[in-house]
Amino acid sequence: MTTGTGESLGDRIRRYRCEAGLSLNQLATSAKVSKGYLWSLENEPDKRPSGETLYAIAEALGVTMSTLLGRRLLTEQPTDIPESLREFASDKKLPAKDVRMLAGIEFRGVRPQTRERWEHIYNAIRMSRDLDEQD
Repeated sequence: MTTGTGESLGDRIRRYRCEAGLSLNQLATSAKVSKGYLWSLENEPDKRPSGETLYAIAEALGVTMSTLLGRRLLTEQPTDIPESLREFASDKKLPAKDVRMLAGIEFRGVRPQTRERWEHIYNAIRMSRDLDEQD
């Protein structure tokens, strides 16, 4: 299971595990899979875990299943807008499109909780876009 980058599922599991500072044993325990099976996923490119196992590993690593698969995440647009985002968007008079984009942002499954965090993220995205336009 490799993507266009040539990185296999096992490579991605190992990379995210190491980035999280987890040993093979710690991840296996957290994902409720055997250490031997996890080792085989990381080292045998033909291994294909079930969706349930992949979900458990992704959850333990704090990433999405699509991230582990090296694929684009298919999502529905969020319909709920946190109050802190509403306040920030109102103060800054953000367009509805930007508010919907921000509402979909999560880091390891958690949305920003304060107006200040929303503003920081929004400014980082705007700065990134400005840098892209300079090229």
